[in-house]
Amino acid sequence: MTSGHTEIWHNPRCSKSRNAAAHLDATGVDYTVRRYLDDPPTVEELRAVLARLGAEPWEITRTGEDVAKELGLSGWGRTEADRERWLAALAEHPKLIQRPIVLTADGGAVVARDEETLRGLDR
Repeated sequence: MTSGHTEIWHNPRCSKSRNAAAHLDATGVDYTVRRYLDDPPTVEELRAVLARLGAEPWEITRTGEDVAKELGLSGWGRTEADRERWLAALAEHPKLIQRPIVLTADGGAVVARDEETLRGLDR
């Protein structure tokens, strides 16, 4: 995960993730696929991605997943003091990570779940 190269955190079973990969293919972007469910990010990698996204861990968490309900995420705090707990949960349960995340060659990142965000990658 370095700037200068585009990478997609991809789940091939997810239609939004497949759409993002297809968009990158169609626009000729050279990118690396990270199947983050098979190769989960570390807490440090998550920190770096969140910095690139300008987001907090709870903002990229799939709270509707069964494991989120089992962990009781809806009742977790959302303050700086709670950040490490969220990061640990995302690293341990990568299924909780919103997808797809595209790390752009210019050092940025987006959660590419809609057409407008995908079009923004072309700029």
